[in-house]
Amino acid sequence: MRVRLKGLNSKTKVLADGTKRTYWYAWKGGPRIEGKPGTPEFMASYNAAVTARRTPAAGTLFSIMQGFQASDAFLGREPRTRADYIRHIKAIEVEFGDFPLGALTDRRTRGEFMAWRDRLALRSRRQADYAWSVLARILSWALDRGLVLANPCERGGRLYRAARTDKVWTDADEAAFLARAPAHLHLPLILALWTGQRQGDLLRLPWSAYDGSTIRLTQGKTGARVVVPVGAALKTRLDAAPRLSPVILLNSEGRPWTGDGFRSSWGKACRSAGISGVTFHDLRGTAVSRLALAGCTEAEIATLTGHSLADVRSILDAHYLNRDPALALAAIRKLETRTQTPDRVPDRA
Repeated sequence: MRVRLKGLNSKTKVLADGTKRTYWYAWKGGPRIEGKPGTPEFMASYNAAVTARRTPAAGTLFSIMQGFQASDAFLGREPRTRADYIRHIKAIEVEFGDFPLGALTDRRTRGEFMAWRDRLALRSRRQADYAWSVLARILSWALDRGLVLANPCERGGRLYRAARTDKVWTDADEAAFLARAPAHLHLPLILALWTGQRQGDLLRLPWSAYDGSTIRLTQGKTGARVVVPVGAALKTRLDAAPRLSPVILLNSEGRPWTGDGFRSSWGKACRSAGISGVTFHDLRGTAVSRLALAGCTEAEIATLTGHSLADVRSILDAHYLNRDPALALAAIRKLETRTQTPDRVPDRA
């Protein structure tokens, strides 16, 4: 009987005499397994390595990472987020698993962690930032519980800067999508544009959250409670949608979406509609941009979408507002009005 050993990794080397030999390791970067595959010696060596890995060495970063993964700070996150965290945690284990906790107070440690991030950035700045934020989150969790004396990853800044000044859905994009995309994807589009909520929160949104005039939800990422008044365009769609499930958004088979399934279907629909350069994620920023163009204040936008005021300001300033010509035209009209009637007190929202 053949047994598949999880995490087993091999590497073939050419010896001095020209022959090739394959070495086996318990996992990538893990200890070498003694014996030949299939022999009792091989199995015993593999099992010993796995057992040793499951028992975190006290006083090392590995023990902190294991504790974090058993905590509510990790288990309470969304499945997709946990999967992303695990991917980066595994990489951190390879690089710093045996790093002594006592060395976290050494001023040189921050430089060592930053050098690691710089190496990751050669492949992807965005993923390097993500890995850094995961390590910083773990150390912050440990610091709050008195397990470490310092968090050298605090306020590390970012290497990746998303240039999303033009990443908004235009009216033409919306019209093209509604004309060519499958009908079951129309409601997700309208729901995102009129609520400004994240994809994960919308895919989980139950009918019980909608009372005919408002949508009430708790955001999965931030825990913020949001009450969204339902505009006429969205209300028409919601009231016409059949209630085949406790969840509002359903796939073509009338079942709740999985995250991967939705992303795949959405991507295909966008390509079919000739829409490129924008994603479902950009609908949230598009909603913020449209609310601003409609004259909403930052406070009004933040209340509706669940952003912080700082985030709304950042989005409008650097990411999504796109310097719409309508804003410039409105500014000139206001200036003209002020010039013609200099004593007039400007209207206030």
